[in-house]
Amino acid sequence: MPTVAGGGLVAVAAAIAVCVAALSGASGGASDQSAGRTSAASAGRAARSATPADPASPASLASTASTPSGTGKPHGRASGLKGGNPTRLVVPDVIASVPGGVTRADLARLRKIDGVRAVLAIDGARITVNGKQLTVLAAPEAAFRPWTPPTTASSAQVWSAFRAGQLITTKKAAAGAKLVNGSDYPVSAATSTRITEGGTALLGVAGVDGVVNAAEGSKLGLVRNVAVLVNAPAADVTTLAGQVRAALGASAKVVRLVPVRVSTQLPVDSTPPTGRPTSYLQLFQESAAQYCPGLSWTVLAAIGQIESADGQNMGPSTAGALGPMQFLPSTWKIWGITGFGDTGKPDIMNPFDAVPSAARLLCADGAATGGDGLRRAIFGYNHANWYVDEVLTLAAEYAREFG
Repeated sequence: MPTVAGGGLVAVAAAIAVCVAALSGASGGASDQSAGRTSAASAGRAARSATPADPASPASLASTASTPSGTGKPHGRASGLKGGNPTRLVVPDVIASVPGGVTRADLARLRKIDGVRAVLAIDGARITVNGKQLTVLAAPEAAFRPWTPPTTASSAQVWSAFRAGQLITTKKAAAGAKLVNGSDYPVSAATSTRITEGGTALLGVAGVDGVVNAAEGSKLGLVRNVAVLVNAPAADVTTLAGQVRAALGASAKVVRLVPVRVSTQLPVDSTPPTGRPTSYLQLFQESAAQYCPGLSWTVLAAIGQIESADGQNMGPSTAGALGPMQFLPSTWKIWGITGFGDTGKPDIMNPFDAVPSAARLLCADGAATGGDGLRRAIFGYNHANWYVDEVLTLAAEYAREFG
C-alpha cells in the first residue's frame, strides 16, 4: 500500500501489499460499483430472485414484507427474528491492483470478462494512528457493506460508528495501537488530525487494519482506487485471475481470495438451541438439526442470505419465486411444510415455514451425506455450478465466524 504521511504520498510498493487470507473483503468506491448479484431464474425446483435489489439502493436496506391476507402468521421483520443481514452479501473472488491505481477503463474491461457479476474499486493507504502504522481502507457504506463478512455486515453498532466517521479496526490492530472504543487519537496522514476509535470488527482481509467512510478517507488523503475486488462465482478462479491480469496489464498484481475447489467439509451442529428460534442464526441451526440431521446449518444460512438477504427481498422474482428462501409456488406445493409447531397451511412467506422446507428439500436430494451429495443438492436448489460454489464459499465464512 502507498503510505500517506506528512502531507505527501510515499509509494512503498507498486502493487497492493495486502495478503488476503479470508474470503470476504473490505472495499470502497461507490461510483464505480456494478450491480451486486444479478442472476437468471433457477431451472431447479427452487429459484432465487432474478432481479435482486441494488446494494447501493436504500430500498435494499429495509424490509417491505407484510402478512398476506388469509394467513395469521407473520413473516419478514414481523416474525420477530433478529440477526439477519440487511443486504445481499457479495463474495469477492480476486483482488487486483495496478501501479497508479485502477481506472474507470480498467473497471469497464473487468466487467466484460465472462462470469464477472460485480467489481468494486477500493481506496486506501498506510497511515499512522496513535503512533502505529495501520493499513486503512475507505468506502461509502452502501458500497462497502455487502462485501464484508456476515457478522460485520449485520452489525448495527459497527455501521453506526462507521457513518459517524469513526475508525473501525480489527482486534489485533486495536491492541497493537492501544486503541480504546470511543476514544480519540492523533492521526498522521495527508493532514494531521484526530480520529475516534469506533470499535472492532472482522474485516476479512489479512493486512487490512481498519476502515473509514468515504468522507473520512478523503479527509485523510487515502489513495483513490488503489485496488479492485472482483466477484465472478461462475468462473474457474485460476482462469479468472489470468483474465483479470490480462485486462489490467502485465504490471497488475492479482491475488485469489477463494480456493480453486470449494470444500464441502462444513460443521454439523449436534447441539443446536431448542425452542422456537428468536434469530435467523437459531432458525438456520434448528432447521438443519430438526428437518435434515447431518446438514450443516451454514448451508441454509448461505442460501437464505443469497436468496433474500435473510428476508429483506421477499420477491416475487421475475420467475415468480417468493419468500425468504425464494421458492417457486409450484415447488412450494410439493415441499412446503409448517415448521416449529405452527398449524394451518404452509406459508411460503413465513421464515418459520420456508427455512425448514428448504432443509427438507435439500435433504431429499442428499445434502446430509456431504461431499458430492451436498453439491448435487445445492445444484438441485438452483441449477448453476457458480451458485453451488457461492453457497459453499459463504457457508464456509459462516462456519469460520460462528464456529
